[in-house]
Amino acid sequence: MNFKIIGGNKNAQITLNEKKDGDILYLTVSLHMDDAQIPEPFTLAFNFSAKDVYSTWSPSLSDIHGLYFEWAKLQTKSRLASWMPLQQLISPSNKNKLCIAVSDVDTPIRIGTGIREEDATFACEIEFFTVPTSPVNDYTAVVRLDMRNVPYYDSIYDTSGWWEKDCGYTPAYVPEAARQPMDSLWYSFHQQLDREEILKECKASKALGMETVIIDDGWQTDDNNRGYAYCGDWEVAPKKMGDMASLVDEIHNIGMKVMLWYSVPFVGIHSQKYEEFKTMFLDKEEDGGNAFTLDPRYKKVRDYLTGVYTDAVKNRKLDGLKLDFIDSFWLDGKSLEYDARRDYQSLEDALHALMSQVKASLTAINPEILIEFRQSYVGPSIRKYGNMLRVGDCPCDILKNRVNVVKLRFTSGKTAVHSDMIMWNTDDTPENAALQFVSILYGVPQISMRTDKLPEAHYKMLKYYISFWKEWRDVLLDGKLTAENPESEYSIVSSVLGDKSVITAYTKNVVEVKTKNTVVVNGTAGESFIIKNAKNKQYKIVNCMGEEIRTGSFDADLCEINIPTAGMLFIK
Repeated sequence: MNFKIIGGNKNAQITLNEKKDGDILYLTVSLHMDDAQIPEPFTLAFNFSAKDVYSTWSPSLSDIHGLYFEWAKLQTKSRLASWMPLQQLISPSNKNKLCIAVSDVDTPIRIGTGIREEDATFACEIEFFTVPTSPVNDYTAVVRLDMRNVPYYDSIYDTSGWWEKDCGYTPAYVPEAARQPMDSLWYSFHQQLDREEILKECKASKALGMETVIIDDGWQTDDNNRGYAYCGDWEVAPKKMGDMASLVDEIHNIGMKVMLWYSVPFVGIHSQKYEEFKTMFLDKEEDGGNAFTLDPRYKKVRDYLTGVYTDAVKNRKLDGLKLDFIDSFWLDGKSLEYDARRDYQSLEDALHALMSQVKASLTAINPEILIEFRQSYVGPSIRKYGNMLRVGDCPCDILKNRVNVVKLRFTSGKTAVHSDMIMWNTDDTPENAALQFVSILYGVPQISMRTDKLPEAHYKMLKYYISFWKEWRDVLLDGKLTAENPESEYSIVSSVLGDKSVITAYTKNVVEVKTKNTVVVNGTAGESFIIKNAKNKQYKIVNCMGEEIRTGSFDADLCEINIPTAGMLFIK
């Protein structure tokens, strides 16, 4: 490969140093300027053969797998608070062809790939400093180009491990509670929160096996029109919630932990804090101009936010916080202008300072504190501060929830990966409702239904699925996760731990048994399955409510068998 540097500061010296380890090339990019300056964007460009390349993969490119043009490249944009610098080219046989990653996951970076029509090669580029940062004399980053012929997910796993072990991004400790099913009140209540109804819901969800409740947006305002016009003060709305500390005590007595939602950056125009901070906003309106985004480059902003969360955990006896919208911190417009009142000029450096301060303050109160982040702030750097990473909002969307749980599992190591809150229409069949749970089996389930008001069949289904998930949790969360056909949003996903495996078929109906104890989950709309390599093994089939359909044994290495939609086949 021939590498070329394009752009950069006029007097900058940018050098490249290559080091090869088998089929992995490590390319060290070094920038030096005699006088400290804000780095101007520069690009590392190279070509790569399109031979045997079929599809693309990136954590941020949900629903996109095709090959783009050179003049309109497929782009992966990343920075501290959003995604990660990783893009991959994959063969038709699901093997890695080229996995591009950068050691620096904090600096704003863009990776692009696109087909050159003239010679059927990919024009690849990595652009550094896509957003202004602090002045520097020197900068170094390592580009990792993995060209090994291995399953695509193994290359992603190895990249994630490289970030953790070699690049210094050690993730936060994960409490046991982060790995247990949770009841989130967002889709089930929205802002229509009511103290007594919350307690009813907690009693019902605890009976089903949920161990934590997340009280979402609405606890801080009596206004129920959605939006963020009343965010910023973070005082409890007494008409809805009464005294928060006593409510938390009552929920603790039920046996559940309590997390509380905060939109980290937003200050609404109806909050008391609006006047105090209105000269410390980033140049970005939210909610149609009803809210604005705080600028963490000011020490006063960081101290205020840290104080809010510290006081809440200490005085309201909370077990965790859902810290939302961190990816909404963004530099633009007047925010790019210098202000001597700031003690940081780089937004990414200021976010590090804010999150380090928050984490230190909260873990000093409770080492087991739960901190939830959600897509897109799920990269290696942000994982130092949170221990729960959730799929971005996708209500009722089985496909997006499934795809993003798998993507997060590939890139998140041992950090607890959570589904977006599952919900469904209660007029639907229990089988269709169960498909919501089937889609997120390999993450920690978050449920957002009024479980105390579910139809009987739906209640039985949910109770069974939660009990199954808890029984098989070690396999589902700690086993090696593999997923076939990423270009088709994963036809079949499996996790193997020791002699146990759980295999979920989403579109594929041919399943090969490879372990002593195997569960096959039917996530398709059909019932007919071909089971391979199970001769003389015993089986049991249950429906989506756990009710036994039949038992038997396989008399051949290749057998056809019917599994009801959202039902399971147990083989041993």
